Amino acid sequence: MPLKYELIKKDKYSNARVGVIHTEHGDIHTPIFMPVGTKASVKAMTVDSLKEINAEIILGNTYHLYLKPGMDIMRKAGGLHKFMNWDRPILTDSGGFQVFSLSDIRKITEEGAEFRSHIDGSKHMFTPEKSIEIQNDIHSDIMMSFDECVEYPASYDYTKKSMERTLRWAKRGLDYHKKNSHKDQSLFGIVQGGMYKDLREYSAKKTVEMDFDGYSIGGLSVGEPKEMMIDLLNFTTPLLPEDKPRYNMGVGTPDYLLESFQAGIDMADCVLPTRIARNGTALTSNGKLVIRNAKYKEDFTPLDHDCDCPVCRNYSRAYIRHLVNVNEILASMLLSYHNLYFLLNMCKEVREAIMNDSFLDYKKNFYEKYGY
Repeated sequence: MPLKYELIKKDKYSNARVGVIHTEHGDIHTPIFMPVGTKASVKAMTVDSLKEINAEIILGNTYHLYLKPGMDIMRKAGGLHKFMNWDRPILTDSGGFQVFSLSDIRKITEEGAEFRSHIDGSKHMFTPEKSIEIQNDIHSDIMMSFDECVEYPASYDYTKKSMERTLRWAKRGLDYHKKNSHKDQSLFGIVQGGMYKDLREYSAKKTVEMDFDGYSIGGLSVGEPKEMMIDLLNFTTPLLPEDKPRYNMGVGTPDYLLESFQAGIDMADCVLPTRIARNGTALTSNGKLVIRNAKYKEDFTPLDHDCDCPVCRNYSRAYIRHLVNVNEILASMLLSYHNLYFLLNMCKEVREAIMNDSFLDYKKNFYEKYGY
C-alpha cells in the first residue's frame, strides 16, 4: 500500500502535531528526524545500531546510488532494503540537490539536468522521469519529485523561472510515477520559490493541486538568515494539507528541528549529526561539545550527564577524546551513535510534549539549557 498519514494530536498552543505515517515497511511516528544514509549506509552506524536507537526511517541518496553501486546492482539485489538489510521505511531524495550543487559541471534545460560525475567525469542526464525510474529501482517507500533547489541569494526573476520549471517537472514525474512505480511506493511534491512569499504561495497551490502523497518544503536552510527561514517556514507550512505528511528538507540542528516542528512539520533530515561526529563534536543537552579540546583530557564524565545512551553509560569524555585525537574509527562510531540518539530522543520528548499540550514549554526549556 502507499503511505497513509494519521493525525493523532495537535498541540493546543502551537501548530505542532503528532501523527503516524503508515507504510509497507512499518509505521513512522512523527515528528521525526530521519538519519541520512547517503551511499546505502548511515555513516559509522550498523543496521543493528540504527534499530537500537529506534530509527524508524532512513534516507538514501539517488545521485550517489545511481553512480555507485549503480542500478544494475540495485536491481539484482532486489532494491535498497535487501541490499543493506534494512527492513524499515526508506525515503530517497530526487538527486536534484546533488546535481545542482555541481554548478561548474552541469547544464539545466527544460528536459532536465545534464551533469558530469564527480567520480570519473562521465556525462549523465537526470530528467524528472529518470529520477523516478532510479528511485523505482532503489524501491524506496517514499520518493521525491525532481526539483531545482535555488541557491541563496537568487534574483526574483531566476527564482520564478526555476519554480515554474520545477512545477512542470513535478507533473512529468507524477505522470511517470502513476504508470511505472511499484504499488507500495509513494511520491512527495516539493514546494520551491526561494525567499519570495508570493512564489512560495503559488508553488504550494500548484503542487497541492497535483495531489501528491505528501509534501516537502525545499530551498530553506541554504544559507539564508535564521529569522528568514523561520518566517518562510511558518508562512509555507499552513499552505500544505493537514491530512498528508509535511517534510522540511535538509534540517538537522536542534533549533531548526524545533522551529520546524512548531510550524507543523512532521519530518526532517540532515547529515549534520554524523558529519560533526566525524569531526569530533557531540550534541548534548547543554550545547555542542568539541571533544578534541584539551580541557577534556582528564574528564572522566559522560558526554552528556542527562543522556542514557550506551555511549554515555559506558565511555568517558577523556576516552572518546583520546580516540578522536589518535584517529581511531571507534570515535566516529561512538559519536555518531550518541548524536543520532540525542536527536531521536529529542523527537520522542517533543511528541510527548505535544500530547500534553506543553510543546512551547519544552522548547523554551530546551533552548535555555542548550544555550540558544
